[in-house]
Amino acid sequence: MTQAKIGVLMLDTKFHRPVGDIGNHDTFSFPVVYKKVKGASVARVVKQGDPKLIISFVKAARELENEGVKAITTSCGFLALFQKEIQNQLSVPFFSSSLLQIPLVSMIAGEPIGVLTASKLSLTAAHFKGVNVRNESIVVEGLEDMPAFAGAIIEEEIELDERAVAEEMQQVTTEWIAKNPDLKAIILECTNMPPYKQALREVTDLPIFDITTLVNYIHQAL
Repeated sequence: MTQAKIGVLMLDTKFHRPVGDIGNHDTFSFPVVYKKVKGASVARVVKQGDPKLIISFVKAARELENEGVKAITTSCGFLALFQKEIQNQLSVPFFSSSLLQIPLVSMIAGEPIGVLTASKLSLTAAHFKGVNVRNESIVVEGLEDMPAFAGAIIEEEIELDERAVAEEMQQVTTEWIAKNPDLKAIILECTNMPPYKQALREVTDLPIFDITTLVNYIHQAL
């Protein structure tokens, strides 16, 4: 088996991860190795931004380093909050979030840039600052009020209904773009959103960037 160059630090979750999700091996055309960070719940990472988790993420990342990976990412874009704190303690490249692509997207597509997130209320200026991004030209929208998405991915109270989530994402995106017709591109903060990117292309022709575009980019660089 080919040695995996990319390691993924996974949140401590149980919901199903369809193809396109960073947590599904079949999302990528190359091998990826996973390591779950115990105790890193959605609540602690997304809702609380608990800095006590930095130690756990660094420990797991170092284990991946010892296994020979050449770069490390995560299964939650909200870890942008701790990009610098984690990266400074590792010896291989660490890219916490799809939000790291914002400066590049801004340069090549223009502004404003839309960020579609799991929770608009939880995504703060501190998360953007964590990846050296100014958020004045960013328009954020969230899916925290969408029952299929939030119930399965944020609260983990119901089974994931892929069709329902796709429809919710189409609805939110259509309404969002109608209110912000000057958007130049979309970045999906949440690593659980890429499976529905094709559904989004049915309602917008804006370029869409996500964690999979970033993982593929980094893998080619390695």
